[in-house]
Amino acid sequence: MPAPTDRPTPANQAAPSRRQLGQQVEQAAARWLATQGLTLVASNQHAKGGEIDLVMRDGEHLVFVEVRHRQRSDYGSPLETITPAKQRRIIKAARFYLHAQQLSCPCRFDVVGVTGSPPLLEFDWIRAAFDAY
Repeated sequence: MPAPTDRPTPANQAAPSRRQLGQQVEQAAARWLATQGLTLVASNQHAKGGEIDLVMRDGEHLVFVEVRHRQRSDYGSPLETITPAKQRRIIKAARFYLHAQQLSCPCRFDVVGVTGSPPLLEFDWIRAAFDAY
């Protein structure tokens, strides 16, 4: 009989919770966007009625990034899950963030669709995916 081990193995290692998986995917998206030239300013910014996954800087623009994840694309792209209601919540949270930080600068709203399971992830980035209205 093999000796017991304290190290988890794939067979007995618990799968990450949805929240942990979401955080891993958002961190991976932030790292990937950094390789594309953006700089991370903040993450998981909560405001009444909304949340911003990533706040990044792209030159003079402050970029509010929504990260959407699906392990498989059998039922469509994660990008298809950004509804008008979700856009309104992101815009509201962005306005709150700008006011709280006393910022006045050009802004845009990007969406990153992530497919796969860490560490094997594919990224689909849409710059200026929607406008504030």
